[in-house]
Amino acid sequence: MGRKFAISCFLVVVVATILGVLYAKVVPGLSSARTEPPAAEIIIATSLLHQSVPSEAKKSINPAPDPSDIALGKDLYREKCETCHAYDGGGNTPTGSNEFPRVPTLRSPAIAATSDGELFYHIRNGIRNTGMPAWNLPDRQIWQLVSFIRHLPKVAAMSPEVATALSPDAATTMPDHGHYVGSVACKGCHESVYARWSKTRMANVVRDPREHPEAIIPDLSKPNPVFSFTKDDVALVYGSRWKQRYFKKVGDDYFPLPVQWDVFHQTWSRYFVPNTGDWWAPLYPPDNFQRPTGPLCDGCHSVNYDINMKTVTEWNVGCERCHGPGEAHGKKPVRDNILNPAHFDYVHASDTCIQCHSQGQPLTKPIQEKYYDWPVGYDVSKDLKDYWKLEEHKLGETTFTHFPDGTGHKNRMQGNDFVQSLMYARGVTCFSCHDPHGNENVAMVRKPGNALCLDCHGPNAQAGPRAPSVEAHTHHKAGSPGNECIACHMPKIEQTIADQNVRSHSFHFVTPGDTDTLKIPNACNLCHTDKSTEWAKAALESWPDRSPWRMSR
Repeated sequence: MGRKFAISCFLVVVVATILGVLYAKVVPGLSSARTEPPAAEIIIATSLLHQSVPSEAKKSINPAPDPSDIALGKDLYREKCETCHAYDGGGNTPTGSNEFPRVPTLRSPAIAATSDGELFYHIRNGIRNTGMPAWNLPDRQIWQLVSFIRHLPKVAAMSPEVATALSPDAATTMPDHGHYVGSVACKGCHESVYARWSKTRMANVVRDPREHPEAIIPDLSKPNPVFSFTKDDVALVYGSRWKQRYFKKVGDDYFPLPVQWDVFHQTWSRYFVPNTGDWWAPLYPPDNFQRPTGPLCDGCHSVNYDINMKTVTEWNVGCERCHGPGEAHGKKPVRDNILNPAHFDYVHASDTCIQCHSQGQPLTKPIQEKYYDWPVGYDVSKDLKDYWKLEEHKLGETTFTHFPDGTGHKNRMQGNDFVQSLMYARGVTCFSCHDPHGNENVAMVRKPGNALCLDCHGPNAQAGPRAPSVEAHTHHKAGSPGNECIACHMPKIEQTIADQNVRSHSFHFVTPGDTDTLKIPNACNLCHTDKSTEWAKAALESWPDRSPWRMSR
């Protein structure tokens, strides 16, 4: 009896010691939400979570799949879910990134494989021991949330085939997609997209007046002292919105005639790029007829410009400018044999547009004894940085491309602006906002007015603005020009011709103080032209929700 008691006491001491050691080693910090859950725990918890949903609930069919339901679901998501899950479902928020267990990525394959009924069940009932609450919402609203989760805003991500295409060994690993075939070859399968694209300026910026006699806007039959050419001299017409220029063909080259038509003012003006107007100007003789458009223009205004043959597959920005050669895809239309910038990472996705919507220079100069103003050799399967560098800028200096703070002041600076922005740093791409296939909106934006910005920037949402309403943020009445997001964050300060300007794409708010110190036009005085910068400063400083330190600088 004594021996057994001693053994029992010994075992108790051993167990107590072990528990004490475990307590000392494991328990301290066990409650911390900063540690990452072990993989085994995630697998077991996910499996148990899936099994916990009644089979009948999993089979439930979503009765709210319409676009109107998706739109209502977006509003609910912004109100109820965005704080943890982020606007794009990525969970990269101060709350979602620091919960235990971590907020799941709503774009993950696991969520995609989860039935609508199971998502409904989790939103309705919550998930215990996580940050997911049960929502006491009407069934219809929960289904609307499910619908929106299936249509979250797109954020560019690298697809396997593009990851291969953009690798250092791309030359040997990139699948052969064949030759360029022209946009008409895409029409048969993509008829609705082709129809929209064919009406855009992207598809019509360069036109042959013999095929499109309506392309020439001014009446060239009337005598005019500014120009001395006739319609027969015009081989190609460039532009229709801001300005129109005219190219004459000599041999196998095109040359710009020395005048341009100001579309807004309906007047003629001289066209010649002075030495201070662009980096390449001093390298060419001061004569338009010694400045061919091939090296200076045609690479961006065509598909597959051949610098040796001086030929193009087609003029304008056709399908293959953004999707690469389409021959293989035309013969066997599958996803793997065509490139899609929507599947690229955010850098390469935006480079699809930046290749032409930027001021820059090729890395190699000259090329075959000529100076090119576009990225020769680049296509969307490659790295733009290997062919093109954006115009450099030194803070404090005003150059032919930049204001002193780095904001562009001339046209074709959208890319230079955008890569400086917080939007770009957060993974937003050019076509997050613009529909490259075209629509009825100005600049082909995906939604008109503030609706586009409010998809991500709702009042008091994580991404701002920090105000209960747009009107409270802008201090302007609803429906007024000053209440538009773009009025302050994308002012028209970049010159295209005469007094016609295009919008900045840095999304930086230029203050009246910037105007005084750096001579950069500010949004306030662009509208209130009868007021001074001092008036604008005082107005901003009177808004209690604005930092006086930022507004007065």
